Amino acid sequence: MIVADASVLIAHLDANDVHHGRAGILLEAAALMPLRASTITLAEVLAGPARSGRIEQARKALRTLDVRELTLEEGSAPRLAALRAETGLKLPDCCMLLAGLESGAQGIVSFDDRLVAAAAQRGLAWSER
Repeated sequence: MIVADASVLIAHLDANDVHHGRAGILLEAAALMPLRASTITLAEVLAGPARSGRIEQARKALRTLDVRELTLEEGSAPRLAALRAETGLKLPDCCMLLAGLESGAQGIVSFDDRLVAAAAQRGLAWSER
């Protein structure tokens, strides 16, 4: 299983995004494994389409990619806080990272070098960058 960061999914959904082509390459490389995203990540991805009245189109595109939602386990707040303190990453990135760790993911796809490094330090090293 691969966990996708909002940066990759947003770029994939927006043909005008500067990283659109790169996002397609990353997602294609990850296509042999199940693709997942944290609840927070999916909310980030859907915020723009919600503002522009295109949320259903975005949801359909995510279903086409077979992106499934990962929720955090009950009682995850202390682990989430520890990740935030240890890595200095923003809370949404920590949610994505913790979802990957708790679900036993093989790796992540992200354009965020700090997030990729934090994931690699914790055994989530897969990334076709």
